[in-house]
Amino acid sequence: MAGHSKFKNIMYRKGAQDKKRSALFSKLSREITVAAKSGLPDPAMNARLRSAIIAARAQSMPNDNIKRSIDKASAADGANFEEIRYEGFGPGGVALIIETLTDNRNRTATNVRLAVSKNGGNLGAPGSVSHGFDRLGLISYPARAGEADAVFEAALEAGAEDVSSSEDGHEIWTAADTLHEVAKAIEATLGEPEGTKLAWRPQTQVTLASVDEATQLMKLIDQLDEDDDVQTVWGNYDVPDEVMEQVS
Repeated sequence: MAGHSKFKNIMYRKGAQDKKRSALFSKLSREITVAAKSGLPDPAMNARLRSAIIAARAQSMPNDNIKRSIDKASAADGANFEEIRYEGFGPGGVALIIETLTDNRNRTATNVRLAVSKNGGNLGAPGSVSHGFDRLGLISYPARAGEADAVFEAALEAGAEDVSSSEDGHEIWTAADTLHEVAKAIEATLGEPEGTKLAWRPQTQVTLASVDEATQLMKLIDQLDEDDDVQTVWGNYDVPDEVMEQVS
């Protein structure tokens, strides 16, 4: 179990939560509704729903919004969302996995394909890049949760497989089928996490040394992030700090 593995995933760029809070709440609400539909509408009995609620609370989503999202799951006229994953490549050969929740697969496919093609990438067939990623459980804690050594020990005792700590926070990795069991064990020591989810971790990374390619990749991420149907975008990119500072 390595304590210092370095991994960067593409989720939301720093500060995007504040700039696009309404869009973020829409994505969180959709995940809560789908999670509630997938099992019981009780977070104590539905691990996916509990994870969705934890993520929503971490973004200061009001409890009334959370309750309404759960109630939508049992509404007769509620939309039926489908989970669709797209795979492809971005600028510099970066591999991308784009996870969506949609009630209109044609709209989503068109929007995702257009965003990728306009920003120097192309979509591939299912499985075209996911073979280069591991499907794992990811438990996230803010840096204030504790020192790296203390978090590492708590994760080790709980049965986690890997831990990565930085000034931005702690990422605790588990086997996919033990995610919620490990999360519950760690919570007893570190408190409620910021997030608990299934994630894609790349087996190798692509370093973007070109400012132009890094800028184009960030534009692609932003455009996908603006789409309500796109929940999360994962990638195997690594942008050096000196390059990231020049990204416009």
